[in-house]
Amino acid sequence: MGRGRIEIKKIENNTNRQVTYSKRRNGLFKKAHELTVLCDAKVSLIMFSNTGKFHEYISTSTTTKKIYDMYQTTLRFDLWTSHYERMQETMKKLKDTNNKLRREIRQRVLGEDLDGLDMNNLTILEQQMQDSLTVVRERKYHVIKTQTDTCRKRVKNLEQRNCNLRLDYDTIHQLEQKYGTRENEGGYWSVIAYSNGVSSLNGFCESPNTIIPHGPGYEPLGLRLD
Repeated sequence: MGRGRIEIKKIENNTNRQVTYSKRRNGLFKKAHELTVLCDAKVSLIMFSNTGKFHEYISTSTTTKKIYDMYQTTLRFDLWTSHYERMQETMKKLKDTNNKLRREIRQRVLGEDLDGLDMNNLTILEQQMQDSLTVVRERKYHVIKTQTDTCRKRVKNLEQRNCNLRLDYDTIHQLEQKYGTRENEGGYWSVIAYSNGVSSLNGFCESPNTIIPHGPGYEPLGLRLD
């Protein structure tokens, strides 16, 4: 029982379409290879799938460039002339744009190439310079303000740390005057560091790791008085 005829139309199922493309592509490449070997022909096949994937077959006795050259020679048509002309036009436009920008830079920065400008053009150039100056000044002020704010925050943090250290020092000094340094007993004062950055000494203990509870957010620090 023979295989039924397949209707030639687009396969809607993506999986079936990819499978069919792969099988028939391999079949075409096989036929091209056989034609190359049996008939000593020069064959070139280029394929793009619907997903944009590139596939190519070229006879081992030639290259893709040689195939293009033979095609042009046979048809007496140069494939590269139009492309070369478009590249030349693009390069000319880029050169004109570059020369225009260079001239504007010389006019705005160096004050050169002003002889060919009339009063109206000079007025426009002056306004452009004023606008550019405004943009540069705003950017400069923004950078300076950002740096200043950062420095102020650092200074504020350092001042707070300095204040906390001074409070700790004053507290220790007062306790030394009141209780002595406890040199012979080898004791420690428990320093409580609160979450708000304020430290406090809250009693004498025998070990620097002794925790004296004093509410949430504290950390005991051993401080020896000797």
